[in-house]
Amino acid sequence: MDELEKIRREINREDEAILEALAARRALSRRVIEAKEKSGAPIRDSAREEDMLSDLISRGRARGLDAHLVTRVFQEIIDDSVRSQQLHLLDYAKSDLKRVAFQGIEGAYSELAARKHFAPYLDRTLFAGAPGLRQVIDAVEEGDADYGIVPVENTAAGSINEVYDLLSVSQLSIVGEEVLRIEHCLLGLEDAPLAGIRRIYSHPQALAECVKFVSRLPDCQAMPWPDSAMAVKKVREEKDPAVAAIAGEEAGRIHGLRVLQRNIEDQPNNFTRFLVLARKPADVDLRIPCKTSLIMATPHEEGALLKALSILHQHRINLLKLESRPIPGMPFQYLFYMDFEGNAAEERVAGAIEKLQSATTSMKLLGSYPMQQRPRTSPRIEALAAGGPREEGEWTEPAPEKKAKSGLRLVSRDARPEDTVIAVGGARIGGEGFVVIAGPCAVESREQIHQCARFVKECGGQLLRGGCFKPRTSPYSFQGLGFEGLEMLAEAGRQYDLPVVTEVLSPSDVEPVARLADVLQIGARNMQNFSLLAEAGRSNRPVLLKRGMMSTLDEFLNAAEYIMAGGNHRVILCERGIRTFETATRNTLDLGSIPILKRMTHLPILVDPSHAAGRRDLVVPLALAARAVGPHGLIVEMHPDPDHAMSDGPQSLHFHEFADLMRRVYGG
Repeated sequence: MDELEKIRREINREDEAILEALAARRALSRRVIEAKEKSGAPIRDSAREEDMLSDLISRGRARGLDAHLVTRVFQEIIDDSVRSQQLHLLDYAKSDLKRVAFQGIEGAYSELAARKHFAPYLDRTLFAGAPGLRQVIDAVEEGDADYGIVPVENTAAGSINEVYDLLSVSQLSIVGEEVLRIEHCLLGLEDAPLAGIRRIYSHPQALAECVKFVSRLPDCQAMPWPDSAMAVKKVREEKDPAVAAIAGEEAGRIHGLRVLQRNIEDQPNNFTRFLVLARKPADVDLRIPCKTSLIMATPHEEGALLKALSILHQHRINLLKLESRPIPGMPFQYLFYMDFEGNAAEERVAGAIEKLQSATTSMKLLGSYPMQQRPRTSPRIEALAAGGPREEGEWTEPAPEKKAKSGLRLVSRDARPEDTVIAVGGARIGGEGFVVIAGPCAVESREQIHQCARFVKECGGQLLRGGCFKPRTSPYSFQGLGFEGLEMLAEAGRQYDLPVVTEVLSPSDVEPVARLADVLQIGARNMQNFSLLAEAGRSNRPVLLKRGMMSTLDEFLNAAEYIMAGGNHRVILCERGIRTFETATRNTLDLGSIPILKRMTHLPILVDPSHAAGRRDLVVPLALAARAVGPHGLIVEMHPDPDHAMSDGPQSLHFHEFADLMRRVYGG
């Protein structure tokens, strides 16, 4: 036996031990919920989860493990534990063997969603495919299945109207939901050339999610098929190299097709939400965070819908979704499908539903069920930065002074007295939080940006920055890798769960860059590029707006007003230094602007010490000084080898310097 084979056998033994440990932990989770059921303790203890994960990261690092790896593994373990406990409280664990109907055949996305939903109890669950959505519902209504799972909406292609129409006439209740990440592959026969594909089969929804990819294939026709896995099976049976299917990789593996290309969906963050249906409504324990769905019709008169929605507001209920569908036989009259937070068994929610009865012409409660999008446990940033918790009283925001009203309709405190908080992935920018965005000035290679992303995540940074289109003072300087670099940046962000920030230079770049970037940056040189500001205002991505080198604060805020006037209210301001007579630094960091801006505007404010200083040795001192005056975060440049960086190397931190900055920022 050679050395490699010996090592592989050792790996197999360790993998077996991991599986045994996971099974044992799941069994303990079931015992935990039995104890909680008796005591009435809450299902989740967020403080304990956070402390536990922070401790595991510390112990993992002592064994040479990355914080990111430990976090991802235990996030899944914790989520599985919560899912197991919820199913237990729904009495699923006490039931006999259950049958679940889904649309399609083995390998279909609906089957994958069903297996994910019932994962803790796969040993007592049977899954059966049905040719269509109507047949799934029929199987449950007629008792041939205990549960049915149907797709209801996709983040790229929108709602599946057939499901809404079926729910309006069905007698079933929604008892659960599942969200599945959809990663479409082009599947074909072995060695089938991509350029030779002439027909692509898939479910109409999957085809709608891959329109741009299919359109780039010459003389290729999209062929709708009842199910994506059925399409895979058809391609296998035809044995024609010019025919392919769009489906998940698992369907290709099951039915014997090869992956010709991965991730062909138009939108990289592509998710489908599924509903779990049963004959009886779920009796959901009040400790489980719930969602309630209903269908209603309002009188065909002025203000009727507003009256109904105001009832939710009066009862402090958060509306999650509102969608209309035509009422059959009643032209231009509509049913409204509504999702909101809360359990119909709660007194507050029950009161709202009772009042809705009187504000509508008809109403059907579809069900209250556990919310699938549970908050993920995250470690304290102090633990990632290897420091202790911040000392209380380090910064106290003074009460805003009374002032004359400004002419800014959207940006000013007059328009919105409370702070705006912008959620980007798991990060929240604004309010009382403090975020650090870090990465290289320019994306230079896949290896470089992945190194940076890994280190940013390891040290507790919340977003990854990287320039792909570089506006440079000299026409001979490196101008960036363009869209190739953007794809590398987005890939690194996905790998390490970091939202990505990159700059856009022209109005025509906004839409294609927004497909991959989570935050669009408008640089100092473009702060008054009004056509670019207007286009960013039409985007659905947050915009990080940097202050121009010679701009007043009024000009800065008016630039933000341009973006917000276009409809995009998610604007983040960034102070990055202004041009003065001083030549010792690249720019002069105007820290006095931060408390002034906080009185003038509700928008989040970041500080960029890297571009202000232009010198690596000043970045950390300026960052610490900035922290003291109360911005909502920092954006700094770091690089694995700054001395050989292709852009702004002199101001980029070495990795060890960035780690030191994070310890000092979060460690007090």
